[in-house]
Amino acid sequence: QVQLMESGGGLVQPGGSLRLSCAASGSIARIYAMGWYRQGPDNQRELVAHTARGANTNYRDSVKGRFTVSRDNAGYTEYLQMNSLKHEDTAVYYCNADVADFSGGLGNYWGQGTQVTVSS
Repeated sequence: QVQLMESGGGLVQPGGSLRLSCAASGSIARIYAMGWYRQGPDNQRELVAHTARGANTNYRDSVKGRFTVSRDNAGYTEYLQMNSLKHEDTAVYYCNADVADFSGGLGNYWGQGTQVTVSS
């Protein structure tokens, strides 16, 4: 079993910053890809950033230059640094990962989500 746990959401003023974390735990043999999605007031879930193993991170156009993905040395925690936040960044942010477990299975997993609200 694999779990993803996001943290770091909150209320921030426009122009402010937040850093989200996604910690992966459980029976993890290899993480093939991790991504961040968000679901705003329109209830549409959209891809924010995606990193495949060994590849650069791809960002949606609206966050390029403002959001940055990084990962810890162990590779099981990914961070989403969000700068110059705008009202339209308000959403529930979800972490997603493609993970191979020790039994040889490959699964796609979601975290529970963390709320980011950008408001003055």
